[in-house]
Amino acid sequence: MDPEPRIVDTLARPLGDLRISVMDRCNFRCPYCMPSERYPEGYQFLSRREQLTFDEIERIARLLVSRGVRKLRLTGGEPLLRPGLADLVRRLRAIDGVEDLAMTTNGMLLDRHAQALREAGLDRVTVSVDSFDAETFALMSGGRGSLATVLANIQLAREAGFEPIKVNTVLQRGLNDDGALDILEHFRGTGVIVRFIEYMDVGSINDWRREQVVTSAELIKRIEQRWPLRPLSPNYHGEVANRYAYADGQGEVGFVSSVSQPFCRACNRARLSSDGCLYTCLFATRGTDLKGPLRAGRSDAELAALIDSVWRRRADRYSELRGQARPEKRKIEMYYIGG
Repeated sequence: MDPEPRIVDTLARPLGDLRISVMDRCNFRCPYCMPSERYPEGYQFLSRREQLTFDEIERIARLLVSRGVRKLRLTGGEPLLRPGLADLVRRLRAIDGVEDLAMTTNGMLLDRHAQALREAGLDRVTVSVDSFDAETFALMSGGRGSLATVLANIQLAREAGFEPIKVNTVLQRGLNDDGALDILEHFRGTGVIVRFIEYMDVGSINDWRREQVVTSAELIKRIEQRWPLRPLSPNYHGEVANRYAYADGQGEVGFVSSVSQPFCRACNRARLSSDGCLYTCLFATRGTDLKGPLRAGRSDAELAALIDSVWRRRADRYSELRGQARPEKRKIEMYYIGG
């Protein structure tokens, strides 16, 4: 399908980035995402039949690329739990117009898959690491993660050819924020880029409170007391992280400030859940079913028209409006549509 002019939403934001959740299951039970008391052993996640097949994911991705998407990111749950993921990467890599293909993972299974994913065409890997204290890390993974394993697997991913690797860290005041500089110290000078993400009220089960947020401005002040920073220009329009370089040349660090400095006006992201719903905001309360029309035999033109209508009606700016009104419905959980 030939590329069409890029569509824009009601705030003139173009469609440019698609996050594809390939799996709603996860091997962690992080309290802020999938707490074990809500998702115990035996919890019924999506069945194989309910999930999009690789053929269906590829078809939807091709349609979205034809509407303007240039960046694809595989998410979960934990994407490495999806069997045969390298095959999907190979298919997505072959789509004309895809400029960047990345994955976000908790890193526990990277040693089994990194080489195959790299050879299949995956460009980049982002690994979530919320603490460098082994006990805190275990607490924040629901007792299912090993910091030593994740760190070893980051190194294996580097050896497989992934550069740069990014590490995402979500800080919660009083829980893991005292270890922020330990994470930076470990990765300074290695080429791994740490990005601190303000704790957000994603979904409806993480008991978020604003006082738990460590703002990027506060964190930058802490860091500069030890390592002076200088701001960097964005890599591309719509980049969500504000980038800073260490003044001594030992790499860079990023800050995603959705709470204190909302970037809704530049957001160009859509999200595809593993059961085929298209969401236009991380804080959405509902999505648009694409799996149903697809399995009912709708043509590419009909599906493209549906995607166009969804994006052109998009007016999401939750982070800018946060706290101004009580949410009417429960928000979609993060594990369902990716972070």
